[in-house]
Amino acid sequence: MIRPPCTPKIILASASAIRAEIMRNAGITFSVNPTNIDEEPIKKKCLQKGRTTAQLVEELALAKASGLRPSGKEIIVGADQVLEFNGKVFDKPSSVQEARTRLIELRGQEHRLIGAVCILQKGANPWCHISTTKLRMRQFSDEFLRGYIEVEGEALTSCVGAYKFEGRGALLFDRVEGDFFSILGLSLLPLLSELRRRGALTT
Repeated sequence: MIRPPCTPKIILASASAIRAEIMRNAGITFSVNPTNIDEEPIKKKCLQKGRTTAQLVEELALAKASGLRPSGKEIIVGADQVLEFNGKVFDKPSSVQEARTRLIELRGQEHRLIGAVCILQKGANPWCHISTTKLRMRQFSDEFLRGYIEVEGEALTSCVGAYKFEGRGALLFDRVEGDFFSILGLSLLPLLSELRRRGALTT
């Protein structure tokens, strides 16, 4: 999918390798300029105001996009994703040991991945799409878990659920409900539709 001439430049405000890969594989022409925001004040504010998890994720995605100052009609894409389980919201594990603890907690249970992708463009209203996917981990053995952790190692700390669903992480599950791309962290089809609407992609 080629960006037509004289159309807005697309910038991905995220350091996520999988989000960039999803967009690249779809043929989108874009540049990457990650923003480094402090998420804790946003989370604290949302908690104090009784915001839902979806509202929290949307605010995080918008904050990432807002971290860049677009010139002209540049399109800034921000995205975020959190894991929700038993009423709690989880960030990425800080260590392999924390990832192991999380996988044990999620084993045999269903959790939700709630994601947001947002677009900011000067002179246009912000656009956001919220996705919710449900995933049920199977009752895998301790032996399987040990082998999985040995192979994945530090990569477990780069994913909120301590798994990469596009890879070996799929072996952890017996049922999922939702869009594949949303599980990976970027709702591609709604994003493509909005980019076309804004004239950033060929129609």
